[in-house]
Amino acid sequence: MSKNGEIKDGMRIEWDVPIPMDDGIVIRADVYRPVDGSQHPVILSYGPYGKYLTFQDGYVSAWERMASQHPDVTAGSTNKYQNWEVVDVEKWVPDGYVVVRADSRGCGRSPGYVDLWSLREAQDLYQCIEWAAEQPWSSGKVGLNGISYYAMNQWQVASLQPPHLSAMCIWEGAADFYRDLSHHGGILCTFSKNWYDMQVKTVQHGVGKRGYRSSMVADWVAGPETLSEEELGANRCDFGEDVFVHPLDNVEYWQSRMPDWSKVTVPFLSSGNWGGQGLHLRGNIEGFVRAASEEKWLEMHGIEHWTEFYTDYGVELQKRFFNYFLKGEDTGWQNQPKVQLLVRHPDKFVKRMENEWPLSNTQWTKFYLNPTDFSLSSDPATTESQITYDGLGDGVTFLTPPLKKETEITGPSVAKLFVSSSTEDADLFLVLRVFTADLKEIVFQGALDPHTPIGQGWLRASHRKLDPKLSTEYRPYHTHDEKQALTPGEVVELDIEIWPTCIVVPAGHRIGLSVRGKDYVYPGGSGGGLSNMKNEFTGVGPFLHNDSGDRPPAIFGGKNTLHTGGSRGAYLLLPIIPD
Repeated sequence: MSKNGEIKDGMRIEWDVPIPMDDGIVIRADVYRPVDGSQHPVILSYGPYGKYLTFQDGYVSAWERMASQHPDVTAGSTNKYQNWEVVDVEKWVPDGYVVVRADSRGCGRSPGYVDLWSLREAQDLYQCIEWAAEQPWSSGKVGLNGISYYAMNQWQVASLQPPHLSAMCIWEGAADFYRDLSHHGGILCTFSKNWYDMQVKTVQHGVGKRGYRSSMVADWVAGPETLSEEELGANRCDFGEDVFVHPLDNVEYWQSRMPDWSKVTVPFLSSGNWGGQGLHLRGNIEGFVRAASEEKWLEMHGIEHWTEFYTDYGVELQKRFFNYFLKGEDTGWQNQPKVQLLVRHPDKFVKRMENEWPLSNTQWTKFYLNPTDFSLSSDPATTESQITYDGLGDGVTFLTPPLKKETEITGPSVAKLFVSSSTEDADLFLVLRVFTADLKEIVFQGALDPHTPIGQGWLRASHRKLDPKLSTEYRPYHTHDEKQALTPGEVVELDIEIWPTCIVVPAGHRIGLSVRGKDYVYPGGSGGGLSNMKNEFTGVGPFLHNDSGDRPPAIFGGKNTLHTGGSRGAYLLLPIIPD
């Protein structure tokens, strides 16, 4: 292959191009560019999943589902260069873009030590951006685009303000690694460890001949060298253990991974998924609301986590955004409303434009909990009452009467509860639900689980401390910087964030709130699973909170009591959108 790469499928491709870092490590990238030899803007991604690994080989079940159900994804492409969660080069290079895919430090073709979402990784991405801007084939304008990992590190690098970062599309990308990913409401989520085992360790640099052989190019995805298991272990963090041993958000480990929102000033499009309960959804909205950028947009959609990015809908949206900011084309983006929603109905999505988040016409409506008849009602109970459930059990569910008219819920929700425990702590799992008139639950294809409920929230009672500057009536913000143990039998007030949602509830249906001691389980049976994940999907996908080391039964397996009525007006606050 020549120094300038090879010409294949209408593109000039350079494999394993070295990008030197300031500490001597070389990051390896593949560069796909037009054959005309002129300068073009760059779409760049940096992440751990292996740039040589095709989507079809590494994520078999996800690819097969997407390709079979969404023919527009595979149309117009040979699909030979499809790569998990980044753009299809065959749909971007012909439109006048250079696409750069970089393997992150220690993964795929890039040597080094794996330390996920660390400051070092953000610095690497900064240097990749500046390197791409200086190449002879570059116009000097660099955009970042990608899903999940390739979205999350965009928030981080934007805080470092690389001079040539001109725009970014954060597609389903969490923003707060503690609250969005590792500890929901202070409760450890086992996803981090399992995901690391399945999707990162398998393509760590040095797996070499024991791993995937690329079907894009004749070489090893995680090579070229093959290291011993001991060498591999020495070259990576123990991500699951790192998360476990940092249960509070007051340490450098988490703070160094948190974006400085005052420094996120680049134009961006934040695209979230209503079904992303347990990962990403909260971050896409928090980032949109809190970032200092004056040119920022929010888009919200549904279906699987990996799909909409590749559909005609997703690609057209991304290109309108990037063509405007990277090419200076009149795509109409200058008139794009700040918020674009695919409003969710039980049987469809309907596109609607808005100008802000939360929506300005929101009617914040309280539904009070009444344990005497397990109801959610508009009037608070005057008589004090209580109900007790097992601390590790299924808890209790409260329901509204059948709705008299169609009702839209769009936005964040919160529950104010008054709780006591027989032990020194309690974990509360809240599930916002919708039921038909005959009490059949309405669930959706979530980002991962096919039986995802409308909304979820979590809180460990000892993490109830609020940040008064960041908390609002509709979105409590917990500091997670200290544990405030419970005194057995003493009642405490809890404000529990329920992640944003969108659903148009038909007339005659009921809205429900479950207060549980463990993860939600869909009552209708298994949702199967995915080839790239460990556990069977039972309602919350891979976002389980079942680590006995984090939730010892002696502390969390007692009796929890909900107190309502009188001076303790426990309620659910919902964002009702008027007709």
